[in-house]
Amino acid sequence: MLLKQLQNNQKSNRCSLAVLVDPDNLKVDTIEQFVADLDEQFVDVILFGGSLITENKFSEKLAMLKKFSNLPVYLFPGNSIQLSKEADGILFLSLLSGRNAEFLIGQQVVAAPFLKQSGLDVLSTAYLMIDGGKLTTAHYMSNTLPIPNNKPEIAVNTAIAAEFMGFKCIYLDSGSGADKPVSVDVISAIKANVSLPIIVGGGINSIDKAKQVKLAGADMIVIGTAFENNKLSIKEIAAIVSK
Repeated sequence: MLLKQLQNNQKSNRCSLAVLVDPDNLKVDTIEQFVADLDEQFVDVILFGGSLITENKFSEKLAMLKKFSNLPVYLFPGNSIQLSKEADGILFLSLLSGRNAEFLIGQQVVAAPFLKQSGLDVLSTAYLMIDGGKLTTAHYMSNTLPIPNNKPEIAVNTAIAAEFMGFKCIYLDSGSGADKPVSVDVISAIKANVSLPIIVGGGINSIDKAKQVKLAGADMIVIGTAFENNKLSIKEIAAIVSK
């Protein structure tokens, strides 16, 4: 279970590495090579999903990922359509940083009956969008404002509320392709005030940024665009994350 891994990371001061795969950016005929490029000895989990899916091959691509990879694959859904029993689990996201009820509870209610019968490992996750310096697809599709990167107190209070509400972990995200990652101040402030595991993604496109995010207190780092665009190798980032 992913939660157990995150909790063990907290105890041992370790950080896991996840790769976020956008189904629209993954072509069927390249999946086998994509998995080979992952270098699975350094990656802990694959996250699969996106804010907007335009190609109708979601389940087919997921099944092929599972065929060629030995890694656990967890859904990272932008909506209730992105569900499949082919996965190992799902980050059951609730957008606590926004004020759009559709992504706070609406899509979750639609997905609940399927997940109840699916057998997937469901990880209740408080999703906080943090300003990464530019408008992202996640901001636009969810119709919500991100938390300012220079306002850690807002992020901290939201994270505390998440813990009181019973969420199992927190996902801090500045968005796919963001100019900058979640700030060290935001991550470290949440780490100091909340006991939940912290996952951080978005804008982590260099070794230095990965190192800063890890040292600030992330229990799992997520990279996506930087790997897809060959700007960051798994081996390079793993050398920092796994220390």
